[in-house]
Amino acid sequence: MSETVMAALFVFVLASFAGLEVITKVPPTLHTPLMSGANAISGIAVIGAMVVAGPDQLNLTVWLGLIAIVFATINVVGGFLVTDRMLQMFKK
Repeated sequence: MSETVMAALFVFVLASFAGLEVITKVPPTLHTPLMSGANAISGIAVIGAMVVAGPDQLNLTVWLGLIAIVFATINVVGGFLVTDRMLQMFKK
Protein backbone atom coordinates (compact mmCIF):
# COMPACT_ATOMS: atom_id res chain seq x y z
CA MET A 1 0.00 0.00 0.00
CA SER A 2 1.11 3.54 -0.61
CA GLU A 3 2.10 5.93 2.16
CA THR A 4 -1.03 8.00 1.66
CA VAL A 5 -3.34 5.02 2.12
CA MET A 6 -1.42 3.87 5.19
CA ALA A 7 -1.59 7.36 6.72
CA ALA A 8 -5.34 7.58 6.04
CA LEU A 9 -5.89 4.12 7.54
CA PHE A 10 -3.86 5.08 10.61
CA VAL A 11 -5.92 8.26 11.12
CA PHE A 12 -9.17 6.28 10.67
CA VAL A 13 -8.19 3.67 13.27
CA LEU A 14 -6.96 6.32 15.70
CA ALA A 15 -10.16 8.36 15.29
CA SER A 16 -12.26 5.22 15.79
CA PHE A 17 -10.57 4.44 19.10
CA ALA A 18 -10.77 8.07 20.24
CA GLY A 19 -14.46 8.26 19.28
CA LEU A 20 -15.27 5.03 21.09
CA GLU A 21 -13.48 6.29 24.20
CA VAL A 22 -15.35 9.60 24.14
CA ILE A 23 -18.77 8.06 23.48
CA THR A 24 -18.47 5.53 26.31
CA LYS A 25 -17.66 8.33 28.78
CA VAL A 26 -20.70 10.49 27.89
CA PRO A 27 -23.51 10.34 30.47
CA PRO A 28 -26.97 9.37 29.14
CA THR A 29 -28.37 12.88 29.71
CA LEU A 30 -25.97 14.27 27.11
CA HIS A 31 -26.75 11.76 24.35
CA THR A 32 -29.38 14.02 22.74
CA PRO A 33 -27.10 17.07 22.37
CA LEU A 34 -24.30 14.79 21.16
CA MET A 35 -26.57 13.33 18.46
CA SER A 36 -27.64 16.81 17.42
CA GLY A 37 -23.99 17.79 16.95
CA ALA A 38 -23.33 14.61 14.99
CA ASN A 39 -26.27 15.47 12.72
CA ALA A 40 -24.74 18.88 12.04
CA ILE A 41 -21.46 17.23 11.07
CA SER A 42 -23.36 14.87 8.76
CA GLY A 43 -24.92 17.94 7.16
CA ILE A 44 -21.41 19.13 6.34
CA ALA A 45 -20.83 15.76 4.66
CA VAL A 46 -23.89 16.40 2.47
CA ILE A 47 -22.42 19.73 1.36
CA GLY A 48 -19.06 18.09 0.63
CA ALA A 49 -20.75 15.38 -1.42
CA MET A 50 -22.58 18.06 -3.41
CA VAL A 51 -19.26 19.72 -4.20
CA VAL A 52 -17.82 16.40 -5.38
CA ALA A 53 -20.89 15.61 -7.51
CA GLY A 54 -20.87 19.06 -9.09
CA PRO A 55 -18.77 18.64 -12.28
CA ASP A 56 -20.57 18.31 -15.62
CA GLN A 57 -18.74 15.16 -16.71
CA LEU A 58 -20.23 11.88 -15.56
CA ASN A 59 -17.37 9.84 -14.18
CA LEU A 60 -16.84 7.62 -11.14
CA THR A 61 -16.25 10.57 -8.81
CA VAL A 62 -19.58 12.15 -9.69
CA TRP A 63 -21.45 8.86 -9.18
CA LEU A 64 -19.76 8.31 -5.82
CA GLY A 65 -20.65 11.89 -4.88
CA LEU A 66 -24.30 11.28 -5.76
CA ILE A 67 -24.36 8.10 -3.70
CA ALA A 68 -22.74 10.00 -0.81
CA ILE A 69 -25.45 12.68 -1.07
CA VAL A 70 -28.20 10.07 -0.80
CA PHE A 71 -26.69 8.22 2.16
CA ALA A 72 -25.65 11.36 4.04
CA THR A 73 -29.12 12.86 3.58
CA ILE A 74 -30.73 9.68 4.91
CA ASN A 75 -28.33 9.84 7.87
CA VAL A 76 -29.16 13.49 8.62
CA VAL A 77 -32.94 13.06 8.35
CA GLY A 78 -32.93 9.85 10.40
CA GLY A 79 -30.68 11.42 13.00
CA PHE A 80 -32.95 14.42 13.43
CA LEU A 81 -36.01 12.15 13.69
CA VAL A 82 -34.34 10.10 16.43
CA THR A 83 -33.18 13.27 18.22
CA ASP A 84 -36.71 14.68 18.08
CA ARG A 85 -38.09 11.44 19.49
CA MET A 86 -35.55 11.56 22.33
CA LEU A 87 -36.52 15.15 23.11
CA GLN A 88 -40.21 14.16 23.19
CA MET A 89 -39.36 11.58 25.85
CA PHE A 90 -37.88 14.34 28.05
CA LYS A 91 -41.06 16.41 27.75
CA LYS A 92 -43.29 13.64 29.16
